[in-house]
Amino acid sequence: MLSLNRSGFLRCDEKPGLLVSQRRRMPLAPAGVRCAARGGGELNGRGITVDNTVKELRGEAEPVLEPKSAGGVVEDAHGEDGDVEEQFIMPWTVSVASGYSLLRNPQHNKGLAFNEKERDAHYLRGLLPPACVTQELQEKKIMHNLRQYQVPLQRYVSMMDLQERNEKLFYKLLIDHVEELLPIVYTPTVGEACQKYGSIFGHPQGLYISLNERGKILEVLRNWPERNIQVIVVTDGERILGLGDLGCQGMGIPVGKLALYTALGGLRPSACLPVTIDVGTNNEQLLKDEFYIGLRRRRATGQEYAELMHEFMTAVKQRYGEKVLIQFEDFANHNAFELLAKYRKTHLVFNDDIQGTASVVLAGLFAALNIVGGTLAEHSFLFLGAGEAGTGIAELIAREMSKQTKAPLEETRKKIWMVDSKGLIVSSRKESLQHFKKPWAHDHEPVGNLLDAVKAIKPTVLIGSSGVGRTFTKEVVEAMATFNEKPIILALSNPTTQSECSAEEAYTWSKGRAIFASGSPFDPVEYDEKIFVPGQANNAYIFPGFGLGLVISGATRVHDDMLLAASEALAQQVTQENLDKGLIYPPFSNIRKISAHIAANVAAKAYELGLASRLPCPKDLVKYAESCMYNPVYRSYR
Repeated sequence: MLSLNRSGFLRCDEKPGLLVSQRRRMPLAPAGVRCAARGGGELNGRGITVDNTVKELRGEAEPVLEPKSAGGVVEDAHGEDGDVEEQFIMPWTVSVASGYSLLRNPQHNKGLAFNEKERDAHYLRGLLPPACVTQELQEKKIMHNLRQYQVPLQRYVSMMDLQERNEKLFYKLLIDHVEELLPIVYTPTVGEACQKYGSIFGHPQGLYISLNERGKILEVLRNWPERNIQVIVVTDGERILGLGDLGCQGMGIPVGKLALYTALGGLRPSACLPVTIDVGTNNEQLLKDEFYIGLRRRRATGQEYAELMHEFMTAVKQRYGEKVLIQFEDFANHNAFELLAKYRKTHLVFNDDIQGTASVVLAGLFAALNIVGGTLAEHSFLFLGAGEAGTGIAELIAREMSKQTKAPLEETRKKIWMVDSKGLIVSSRKESLQHFKKPWAHDHEPVGNLLDAVKAIKPTVLIGSSGVGRTFTKEVVEAMATFNEKPIILALSNPTTQSECSAEEAYTWSKGRAIFASGSPFDPVEYDEKIFVPGQANNAYIFPGFGLGLVISGATRVHDDMLLAASEALAQQVTQENLDKGLIYPPFSNIRKISAHIAANVAAKAYELGLASRLPCPKDLVKYAESCMYNPVYRSYR
């Protein structure tokens, strides 16, 4: 009978049915696969040897047994953040994967890459064809097959199938072909995938927590097989990209984001948990769709919604500890701001739509200043869209201007103007504005539309975060070009169909003078015998490295200065060669190096602010970040 001794290691008991106080256990990996028990070790059939923390972080230590603390934090003396229970260890609680089950374990399956010795040692003879191939050949074959598909959604489905079949190959493929595959597993294709999620749904991914689980959320979290979770991406599906309320089908967003946390930021796949909170949907089309996979009811609001979210946040902290990062994703404005404000002082929380978008846009502006000159405070900004993305970007720009000039935040905000569905946000509208728009209501006569606002304000930077496509019209772009030698135009809304204008439109209408970036990718544009390469203000530049920085420092809270640090690190990776092409973001082909630098800057700021718990601070944070990154190369099994 397998159980745990007092040191937390496996032992064999002669008497079955022994009752022990323990946390829920993970199934054992195949013999020879590294396992994290009391800091990590190697299960080799003779015992467990201790590994170091770095190997655990980068995934060379697959978690099997957890330490006595909650989620890796210091033991909670009051028992408020722990999750300990007494239970019998049943024979199936601990098992060794081999043979047929090994081939169906995505964490350890290598397919035809199992060599002859491994096939003998792990009962694989006859379960595979005779050929033994390399991981590189497997990559080549899958890329060949993917390129045969004409429809991006077919490539998405194929990639998701691979993730469920062979995890390491999936991430190796994504890392080595990031520029080609990023638009497939992330925006814009993930938007279409969410719209059709019920139809393409096959193998469930992540945790679905609905109103049916009220009062049982901690129990639901215990159903997830991994115990050492470091990052959770959670959505309620109400505002998926620019596509609106997709309800339970928004799960494609957390799944996609966490795939990038691993591929781009190096977080272990087993340390990532996608979650969808299903409180219903107001999308009538989905409610009538026979293939819809969520609750068939109108959205819960008010106290019912708040209580479910609070139970979730409390249960996460109990189950995984204080240092688990909770990333809010694609919540509607009214909930996004409230959740961030409510939990940022008690949990390690981050809203990518508000904070991540702001950080990546600020980095682009830092780089653009190297082309147009001047400081942030010497420029004026006009936003189309005053939701969570727009106001989040504006606030971070204002904070950076305040930091640079020592001027009060209230003064630097006056350099930033916003247009919403009712026109320019001005002081005379203040009483009717939502709370997050009020700081941007300045003294000015009412202006009814974007074109008139551009002519009145004469901004040097035009930023679109409206979620409404083709709103940067020819007249708007031409107006920007009349009073700016090099107008900065950022069309950030996703997916591509919702972009405020295309790259070709921006370059053509500005006669090749615009500095352009978008939220979703556009192809290079030829204008006047010159090739323009549009930048992509993609949050994927920021959040993977940002999350890695929080994890390696053991940060307990997110501070705005960490977002500024991430922006500065990203901007520093833009070379003169990039700028000469009009690019204000570096190529994604270097994303792991970029993420390491962002992680180092964020971690350094966490140590500086006294928010880091992993002590002492490493001497070289960039090298340390790189050493902690998950490596999806196959390992040999003995």
